[in-house]
Amino acid sequence: MHLSSRSAAFLCATAVAAMAQTVHPIGNIFKPRATPADSVYNISLLMLAVCAAIFVVVAGLLTFAIIRFRRRNADHGREPAQVYGSTRIEIAWTVLPILIVVVLSMATARTVIEVQNKRLPADTLKVTVIGHQWWWEYRYPEFGIVTANELHVPVSTVAKPRVTALRLESADVAHSFWIPQLAGKTDLIPGITNTMWIDPRQDGIFLGNCAEYCGTQHANMLLRVVVESPADFDKWVSAQKQPAMTYPGLERGRATLLSLSCVNCHTVTGTSAAGTFGPDLTHLMSRTTLGSGMIPNTPENLRAWMKDPQQIKKGNLMPNMQLNARELDEVVNYLSSLK
Repeated sequence: MHLSSRSAAFLCATAVAAMAQTVHPIGNIFKPRATPADSVYNISLLMLAVCAAIFVVVAGLLTFAIIRFRRRNADHGREPAQVYGSTRIEIAWTVLPILIVVVLSMATARTVIEVQNKRLPADTLKVTVIGHQWWWEYRYPEFGIVTANELHVPVSTVAKPRVTALRLESADVAHSFWIPQLAGKTDLIPGITNTMWIDPRQDGIFLGNCAEYCGTQHANMLLRVVVESPADFDKWVSAQKQPAMTYPGLERGRATLLSLSCVNCHTVTGTSAAGTFGPDLTHLMSRTTLGSGMIPNTPENLRAWMKDPQQIKKGNLMPNMQLNARELDEVVNYLSSLK
């Protein structure tokens, strides 16, 4: 089956529609659900208030000048009164902007320092985030878990506060990790390690995106943060620790996958596939989407992706493997069992 660009567009639209029914509003910094996002929200309100006051003053002075000094019939042929300078006015329009900039800079610096210097509790969940063109890799060193594109974290409550510390790295170019309702943007720079933390107060799925232009599919480098109850998070961790299962009847598909060059880029725990260039596939079907949020993760969409990933996410680094119909069926059937 050939996947046309129109079909790909339809699949993308379907994915967006599905997301809209299950996730929180996208990019709404005015509905913070974590402490770092609260800080961004508060400083934003201050800046909006200052800018609004400046707008009112400037617009008011312009309106006053237009009305007060407009040309009248009695002024025909006469030159208006000329003003050749005012030391007081010049001092005012120099000093006031400087004071405004200083106040906003100090308020911003205080917010940044409070967030970055927070002392994290001993039970903080540690996750390493690695940005790739154009997908996200998540490593949980305490649990030995490696997954992609969907970050699972426990919810933080008053009775049991939970903080997640993120270690941000890049595997190629500059990226930027941003979940508007949970925290501000933090860059991922090659050769440099940055950090951030979140303490989501509400369970659900929060959407984010790469906020630093990183190439052709920058806009489609989506990310999802799945905030769960402690019990559900523990269940997810337990499931992710399990090696890939091979169910009866799928041995041939497993063998076909391992015979292909897929093993050079992808890992399937419990098999000889140990590549690290692409996403870990051990629990592929436990994820909601394919292609870092491009399309819903269904067997049909997985088949389309395996047949020609360039039709769905043009420019991505996974090549068209040129699989024949038999190989495609076997590989898709096996991958569809990895939950």
